[in-house]
Amino acid sequence: MTDTNDPTLVSWVESAHDPATDFPIQNLPFGVFRRAGTTEMPRVGVAIGDQILDLCACLGESLFDELQESPVALACASPSLNTLMSLGRPHWTMLRRQVSRVLRAGGSPSRYDRDRAARILVPQAEAELFVPAEIGDYSDFYASVSHATNVGSMFRPDAPLLPNYKWVPIGYHGRASSIVASGTPVRRPTGQRKGANDDAPVVGPSRSLDYELELGAFVGPGTPLGARIPIDEAESHLFGLALLNDWSARDLQAWEYQPLGPFLAKSFATTVSPWVVTLEALEPFRVPARTRAAGDPQPLPYLTSVIDQARGGYDITVEAWLRTARMREADAPAVRLSQGAFADMYWTVAQLLTHHASNGCNMRPGDLLGSGTISGDARDARGCLLELTWRGAEPVALPGGETRAFLEDGDEVILRAHCAREGTARIGFGECRGVVTAAV
Repeated sequence: MTDTNDPTLVSWVESAHDPATDFPIQNLPFGVFRRAGTTEMPRVGVAIGDQILDLCACLGESLFDELQESPVALACASPSLNTLMSLGRPHWTMLRRQVSRVLRAGGSPSRYDRDRAARILVPQAEAELFVPAEIGDYSDFYASVSHATNVGSMFRPDAPLLPNYKWVPIGYHGRASSIVASGTPVRRPTGQRKGANDDAPVVGPSRSLDYELELGAFVGPGTPLGARIPIDEAESHLFGLALLNDWSARDLQAWEYQPLGPFLAKSFATTVSPWVVTLEALEPFRVPARTRAAGDPQPLPYLTSVIDQARGGYDITVEAWLRTARMREADAPAVRLSQGAFADMYWTVAQLLTHHASNGCNMRPGDLLGSGTISGDARDARGCLLELTWRGAEPVALPGGETRAFLEDGDEVILRAHCAREGTARIGFGECRGVVTAAV
């Protein structure tokens, strides 16, 4: 850890002291924004309390003395995080340190006067936030053994896990073009579905629309085609984590997934949160990788690292919330459907990246790796409705008398995540939101 993780640090931005904020000075996640209602070029910012620190404005005010002539200065003016992601950890660390110093309390009045603060801060409520990177490729994994076991139990009660699951990180290549920013409406997809008693499939709107509570890892410096990433070097290629909702049409998926896996049931939309929490911000919340059960195989040598086993996990609490159209009309708050732990994942983030590149697949800055649904053994830790309602057989009861087997038009899904440990400052990921709209 560095001095930027110091739990005693305070900021001159008052909202950063709110105990409920996701963005104290110890967090400093990166995103891309512009002032709402303007035609400004999007640019890089850092969340602090309920504000955004405009990094271009900081450079204009000569607040980043060490960065004026560095490649980071150009990256701050970019309309995406890709340039910054490509520079590597030494540059990320330098920028994080500069941002932390600008935001710390105790600066001279001439440096942090009200006029200057107004020039370098933009209220989040007055900003338009974007997908933080230009995502060239998106791959989604299946890294929760609880999720894999639950889903497998519905279709293969006698053998829920396929023989390869505990040997190889399972994933599929998703559709990068349909990744959207938090707050973007999600259109109910139309496709082929076939019930167990139907003679032939029909085409129509999905009747079993679902969310998936995930985290996504953004790739930093890339690799050339044919290169591999050793497990102990994987984290130097990872910029940070964001919330991810891998929307899924379960009825379309059940009909189309054999033999090649997910396709149209997944490609219609994936929502990502606007703020990327860096691995440096997550450093105080490192934990050992999940301990494998007796009898489970140990990872193969290319996926094995003493360091990764000792500290490859992250103590992140993830939550899924739901607010229906009727709840909004009644001004009722969202209800939490589940709460899970990212530390329970069977495969670490480093293992996912190392495996992805193990065949020589080239990785590029801004590529996104989804964790797969984050689920636990308890019912209230299941990270999607497919599991929570056991394929619709056990609908969830909501306040006001509503129930849900799967999502209905007008439903808003809200994903949240945070880290909290004694002796540290609580940090969070913000929100990943999406409202379901009717099919065309």
